[in-house]
Amino acid sequence: MLSKLFPHIKEKPLEEEVQSRDAFIYLDRCMLSVGWTEPKDKRLRLLYHLWTFLLVIMIFIYLPISMSVELVRRFKSFSAGEFLSSLELLVDIYGCSIKSVCNMIGYKKRQEAKRLLDRLDESCVQAEEKAIVRRYVAWGNLCYIMCHILYWSFVTLNFIYFVLNRRHAWSMYFPLVDSDQMFLATSIAELVMITLCVTMNQCSDVCPLAYMLMARCHIILLKKRLRSLRSTPGKEEDEYLEELTSCIKQHLLIMKYFRAMGTVFSRTIFVQFLIIGIILGLAMIHIMFFSTLWTGIVLSLFMFDVCMQTSPFCYLCNMVFDDCQELSDCLFQSDWITADRRYKTTLVYFLHNLQQPAILLAGGVFPIGMKTNLSMVKLAFSVVTIVKQFDLAAQFS
Repeated sequence: MLSKLFPHIKEKPLEEEVQSRDAFIYLDRCMLSVGWTEPKDKRLRLLYHLWTFLLVIMIFIYLPISMSVELVRRFKSFSAGEFLSSLELLVDIYGCSIKSVCNMIGYKKRQEAKRLLDRLDESCVQAEEKAIVRRYVAWGNLCYIMCHILYWSFVTLNFIYFVLNRRHAWSMYFPLVDSDQMFLATSIAELVMITLCVTMNQCSDVCPLAYMLMARCHIILLKKRLRSLRSTPGKEEDEYLEELTSCIKQHLLIMKYFRAMGTVFSRTIFVQFLIIGIILGLAMIHIMFFSTLWTGIVLSLFMFDVCMQTSPFCYLCNMVFDDCQELSDCLFQSDWITADRRYKTTLVYFLHNLQQPAILLAGGVFPIGMKTNLSMVKLAFSVVTIVKQFDLAAQFS
């Protein structure tokens, strides 16, 4: 059913032409809608830049300031649960603004990464290799659709609950407007702005995941090619050397691809690592001490969405790190013993380069992986433990 609405999440047959960059079809469309790319028609460039400027003013500047002002204005009238809800969302919105700016600045690097993928696709000539590319392309598009459903489910459920109770789902300040008297209009305005913000946040979170998926795809293909070196009988030594040289070129392209990705995504993941512990800690305090059944369900979905911002990408980084370590094993286990001197000399050089795994650093400080991700999640449990031990929640109830 889902594949009928979104056909690109389904693996394409070999008869259809598919490129690695097709893994970003839905992601690119979403980025185009929020002003992060460039229109294909150059005549629309001015209008598109005006749209981008409007979104920057509205989402990156006005939205966080509006929520901050409203949080200060209504501080005394807020219940503990309402205050925590506003604070959780406010922290996430500030983080979203910073991540979005980093992604907008990294537009050229993303384009460079796509061109590198096009060059890597040129080596995929066998049916088995093409099938693997098609599988990962489908997974890249599926990641976007699943995150889209999860993120928008939170927005929809939250909006419906608060509107039915005639309360604002997201407390925002609108100058010269009485939010209570114009409840429906201001609620719809809040929904539009939060939807745009969540869409940008979704792009920031899915983008590194989709690009890393295609990196792993081509690393797996390289592993298969390394295992099969000198396995075809009847070839001359020059042909075997050419196959090895081709693998070296592919590895260099993959390393360039990682460098292009790292420039953009290390900053966004660094920001996310900084805020994930704070957001999860506030959400857990809200659920444990101040929530109702319905708000507990919505908050649980919100916490799951926050974890989805880093956990899949960190897990994939661990898998890529293991794959990179296996590359040298695959090369060493190939049939090189009977090769001539030129082949062995080139193999030793290549083997040395393969032993330097591709590691992405968050902000150039700490490696991106599940270990770092779990350390940040533990911060949330530490916050809850402190609140519980000192019975701080009772002072706000």
